[in-house]
Amino acid sequence: MTRSIAGLVLAAGGGRRLGGRPKALLVHRGEPLVARAVRVLRAAGCEPVQVVVGADAAAVRAVLAPPPDGPVVVENPDWRSGMGSSLRAGLAALDATDAGAVLVLLVDQPRVGAEAVARVLAAHRAGAALAAAAYGGVRGHPVLLGREHWPGVTATAEGDRGARAHLARHAGALRLVECGDVAAPDDVDRPEDLALLEAPLDDHHGPTPPCPFRHEENNLH
Repeated sequence: MTRSIAGLVLAAGGGRRLGGRPKALLVHRGEPLVARAVRVLRAAGCEPVQVVVGADAAAVRAVLAPPPDGPVVVENPDWRSGMGSSLRAGLAALDATDAGAVLVLLVDQPRVGAEAVARVLAAHRAGAALAAAAYGGVRGHPVLLGREHWPGVTATAEGDRGARAHLARHAGALRLVECGDVAAPDDVDRPEDLALLEAPLDDHHGPTPPCPFRHEENNLH
């Protein structure tokens, strides 16, 4: 029997470069980013879906559907320490499930949609225990972590580094999945990025040039 692939949304950040506006609550085409991320994961085939919250946790919970229709919400009291703590909290919560892998999606990338997520899931179903979307050949998000890699990620996810150290250590096993024709890795990090919330489509269509990943907060990769 094929094991399920869980979806994990990292949505705990306080949006300090946005003046303290939690990114999870920003609205994209009438929908909070955190609700959109849950919808994208489910549309691509992830189940169960969990959301790690931190800043304004009660407000973030309020925009999500309650159980059983809504995602499992995991609170990270240490969210100020960086993305690493949220990733650890999410993986710890998923230990109680029978998921064979987890697809990690960042809440603040509105141009990454279900088509890109589905491509990364397909790489796992084809045998990859580690997989990540790539844009113009550059590794980005989302990232898929097979269950056997969760302990290693948990042991090295600190500050804002996320899974970067573990992925570097296992670079030979990491399957890159080109998604630049259906998505783009732009994240909403600073006031000038808010224009991304008005994008006409969830997914980006057309070639994507190599991305320098200038935003320091999104360091899962």
